[in-house]
Amino acid sequence: MNFTQFNLDDRLMAGIKRAGYETPTPIQEAAIPAAMSGEDLIGTAQTGTGKTAAFVLPILHKLLNGPRRVARALIVTPTRELAEQINDTIRELAVGTQIRSATIYGGVGPAPQVKALRDGVEILVACPGRLLDLLAQNYARLGGIEILVLDEADRMFDMGFLPDVKKIIKAVPPKRQTLLFSATFPKEIEELASMSLYSPHRINLGISKPAQTVTHAIYPVAQHLKGNFMLALLKKTDTDSVLIFTRTKHRAERLAKQIAHAGFRVTSLHSNRSQNQRQAALDGFRSGHFQIMVATDIAARGLDVDSISHVINFDMPDTADAYIHRIGRTGRAERTGDAFTLVTPDDNDMIRQLEKIMGHPLVRESLPDFDYTTPAPPKPANVVTPTHHSPTPHRPPTGQRPSPAVTRHSPGPVRHAPNGLAPRSRNKPR
Repeated sequence: MNFTQFNLDDRLMAGIKRAGYETPTPIQEAAIPAAMSGEDLIGTAQTGTGKTAAFVLPILHKLLNGPRRVARALIVTPTRELAEQINDTIRELAVGTQIRSATIYGGVGPAPQVKALRDGVEILVACPGRLLDLLAQNYARLGGIEILVLDEADRMFDMGFLPDVKKIIKAVPPKRQTLLFSATFPKEIEELASMSLYSPHRINLGISKPAQTVTHAIYPVAQHLKGNFMLALLKKTDTDSVLIFTRTKHRAERLAKQIAHAGFRVTSLHSNRSQNQRQAALDGFRSGHFQIMVATDIAARGLDVDSISHVINFDMPDTADAYIHRIGRTGRAERTGDAFTLVTPDDNDMIRQLEKIMGHPLVRESLPDFDYTTPAPPKPANVVTPTHHSPTPHRPPTGQRPSPAVTRHSPGPVRHAPNGLAPRSRNKPR
């Protein structure tokens, strides 16, 4: 099948060709005809499969006819990065059509967004909080919305945006087409779908397994050795484009500084950075100026950099879905990639879940020259200074135990690449 068989408006073919699209992906093949028919739609697809174009092309096809300079399509998404990625796709596919779009999100001054709304655009790509702010100030008007897209609905739920999303749904006309995309469907998202969609067409391509283009390996290592282990791993890895995930923003910042001190070109992406800093980090990572980006899960969805060769989980994520989304940043667009995860005994339950999903054991690897026996630093004594109100000396709480002895790591079965190096991404030049 090719894109001409969708019977899209001929004016869109220039953008499709410019984007390099030839054969539609499975989600595009399933979703585009359903969306063009005007049906409400629930879509589930693995990250990196072309989902954005699956809803952008039907929107553009519809908006080529009808009024201009009025908001007719609204795409609601959880993060600024994903909003910008979607807007980039719109601009690429809408080349030559004069259809205009604007992004609406917080963390930056509202003046340019207000100006775009006053000038008139056909498509709004918005994060919930700022959109509601501009709606309350009468800068945004949603009375002309014909198509509503709720993208990454489960991620919006995770980030606490569900009440805002429900307010937005009430603000758009009840007579509209609604397209909802979600990687998972907890009870709250099923309830959201039932209240906002009418007899939806369901497309489920599943995300039960990670992309087959990604090779997985886990590196058992004690928690206190992770920082030094990461440096040793990076020195043995092709580091042209590496994305590292941590569980917290503070750990992301500390690890980025440690990696920079070791001589790598590194940046970080997390919620403590301003929008300008985040955009500069993304631009520098995409261009190759930065070899490595250390990020929290804010980047697990919506970070569209096809050249990422390695994803490294410094911390194991909390859920299997989160793991799949993280490693989905590599092995995109039929390229191959590697996913490395640093694990401790606390991660054993998650490892078993992932192995069950994949249907085979995850390969355990180690670094031959790394010293796994370095003991953890002693914990500071928890001393309480007596005051004049305390006639008796301080005693430790009943049942308090001394710090446990360090257990030496045994990496288990090991697979070594040639010369003891970590596997290189097969799409990178040697």
